[in-house]
Amino acid sequence: MAKKEETPNMVERFAEFKELKNIDKTTMISVLEESFRNVLAKMFGTDENLDVIMNPDKGDVQIFQNLEVVPDGELTDPNTQITLSDAKADGDPDVEVGEEHTKEIIFANFGRRAILNLRQTLQSKILDLQKEAIYSKFKELEGDLVTGEVYQTWSKETLLLDDDKNELILPKSETIPGDFFRKGETVRAVITSVDNKNNNPKITVSRANNLFLRRLFELEVPEIHDGLINIRAVARIPGERAKIAVESYDDRIDPVGACVGVKGSRINGIVHELHKEYIDVINYTANPTLFIQRALSPAKVSSIRIDEENKKAEVFLRPEEVSKAIGKGGVNIKLASMITGYVIDVYRDTEDSFEEDIYLDEFRDEIDGWVIDALKNMGCVTAKSVLSAPRQMLIDKADLEEDTVDNVIRILSAEFDEEEGSEDAAADEQADEVAEELTEEVTDEAPAEETAEEVEDEKKEDE
Repeated sequence: MAKKEETPNMVERFAEFKELKNIDKTTMISVLEESFRNVLAKMFGTDENLDVIMNPDKGDVQIFQNLEVVPDGELTDPNTQITLSDAKADGDPDVEVGEEHTKEIIFANFGRRAILNLRQTLQSKILDLQKEAIYSKFKELEGDLVTGEVYQTWSKETLLLDDDKNELILPKSETIPGDFFRKGETVRAVITSVDNKNNNPKITVSRANNLFLRRLFELEVPEIHDGLINIRAVARIPGERAKIAVESYDDRIDPVGACVGVKGSRINGIVHELHKEYIDVINYTANPTLFIQRALSPAKVSSIRIDEENKKAEVFLRPEEVSKAIGKGGVNIKLASMITGYVIDVYRDTEDSFEEDIYLDEFRDEIDGWVIDALKNMGCVTAKSVLSAPRQMLIDKADLEEDTVDNVIRILSAEFDEEEGSEDAAADEQADEVAEELTEEVTDEAPAEETAEEVEDEKKEDE
């Protein structure tokens, strides 16, 4: 009767452990069994001859002790042995000496102290197990986007709680300038690190990390999520400006257009999340010269000199383009350096050299667009940069036919010849005008001189 009375009591005492988060039913049963064994081992000196059977449906437990039957009067260890008389009295009348007798143990009969000891052991083991489960779960989610509710804000960090009430730490240094959180507000961030020092999981999240911008694009642009567009590089100055380089694995998809969306529908949501952080989306290319040129957008680059060994680039621009390349506070050139991996130095060319040069795009009426694009891809963006490049290099690097290269050189050279010819003609015309003016002046003065002579002769005659 004792068993029937006490078993419900045991289930009621440990019921709260059955539905702990992050612990599955099988693991819970295993922990309960281990906890019982630990407590019983302290009570009986060993748990080797004990069978602990958990009932996963009811949540109760049965404990059986396997004892060796010894003759009466020869009992030496009551934890492992039982006399023949006691074994027969325990409901096993046919038992013989040397056989094994199984005796059921009612744990509740050991009193309140034993139950409290078991409870304490269970709490300790389950807490450790829960912490390990949280650590394992979030370690796998490192780098992923997570949403949390603001629970408390301090001067140096903000505490967020996810849907399962797990604590997420958002340091002040990992927020975007302009972030201001109120209790109960929903905040998105990316998991940057998960530590488990002294079995105490610490989950740190960030809104300033480059990964945050990357994950937002993956969320807003289906083509990125599906793998049709790849994000090759990201550079950010949180709250100010960002650059993201993308490429498409499908020639039919424009990666920049897909990321921006119709009338900015896709990128606007991201900009709003980042407190109006301006985002440049550029086409990625393996050509460092062209990549640097695109990264410096909206500035138009005239020519670039690359030092591959030292990862440096010297960029030459028109005087009016220099400020665009550098950007307000140097933000644009800093981001361009970050996203390309090159130290970029900007130089201002003389005004005369620019006046004499012409952008290749102005020759699209005479030269096929794909040819101009091929030349620009190798870093030649102006007519003079093409004319100054070796002919063979244009053939090899731009992957063009010899006839095509010769035709381009002829067209570009003719343009400068025409300019020089027009300048010479203008100079000759100006010289002719000056000579004509001088002739007219001489002609006008001649009659005046003759009249003076005539007047002088008349005076002499009068005398």
